[in-house]
Amino acid sequence: MSAMYAALLRGINVGGHRKVPMPELRELLGKLGYADVATHLQSGNAVFRSSSGDEEALRAEVEHAIESHFGFPVDCLVRSASYLAGVVDACPFPAAELEGKQLHVTYFDRPVDSARFASIDAESFRPEEFRLGDKALYLYAPDGLGRSKLAVALGRPAVTRGLLATSRNWNTVVRLVEMTRD
Repeated sequence: MSAMYAALLRGINVGGHRKVPMPELRELLGKLGYADVATHLQSGNAVFRSSSGDEEALRAEVEHAIESHFGFPVDCLVRSASYLAGVVDACPFPAAELEGKQLHVTYFDRPVDSARFASIDAESFRPEEFRLGDKALYLYAPDGLGRSKLAVALGRPAVTRGLLATSRNWNTVVRLVEMTRD
């Protein structure tokens, strides 16, 4: 039985570097045998159907194909439709009351615990807030990510060392759920 997945590519098409055109990415994923391939925006969001059932195997296959085709490595996370929907359902912030640019999700390659973020004095960043979820971090940044001082603190190497992480704004988070819905 096949299922829908999203591939979340990290750090592509930023400032003219590490260009991965979405039509080429769709074609590449199709050549891997995935069905129902589609992309969202230019920032590395692709959805596809596979019968694999193994997110890590899919991730490795996608990363290898991208490096072979484009000539540079690209980290990615592959997440199932059910996981993506669960992230939306578990949102600790009132997403329906916020603009998409005010709420972000950072997806991690593995579970993280609060001890990793103990050095961050969350109160000093108010009204910005963050909460941990299932291999995810929710960030409320009322003035947007580009002005968020908390986002900078959360992204420091001392905090993220050893993690693969990639962030999406809430509009994209919701859109990926819609695109992977059967």
